[in-house]
Amino acid sequence: MMATMGDFLRMRVGRHFLPLPAAVWRRVIRRLARRIQAADRRLTAEHRAVQHFAVREIARTAEPLAPPAIAAGTGIPVSDVVAILQDLERRKRFLWRDPRGRVAWAYPVTTAATPHHMAFSTGERLDAA
Repeated sequence: MMATMGDFLRMRVGRHFLPLPAAVWRRVIRRLARRIQAADRRLTAEHRAVQHFAVREIARTAEPLAPPAIAAGTGIPVSDVVAILQDLERRKRFLWRDPRGRVAWAYPVTTAATPHHMAFSTGERLDAA
């Protein structure tokens, strides 16, 4: 039976690209998806609210967000926002803060210039994290 391109994923090993059978890479992806889903279930509603607000506001303003602005936008006390930001950053999953404590990167958007650019149907342009 002849294999089609969709049956393999090419994996780079040194200068060579070797075919990785679909059964192998699909199993790896399923395992990773389960880990991500389990980690998502451990996030509280407040964690999600902070992360989602940061993504929306960075996309809208292209500016870093200070904790008081996030607190005002989510209705979560500033002290709780700071703790949530620390937790999300510690998990290295959703955001990064600049040295002043402002959210400068909230996946998938960033306030920094990157080689990855996004353009929205509304005409907005933004760098991707």
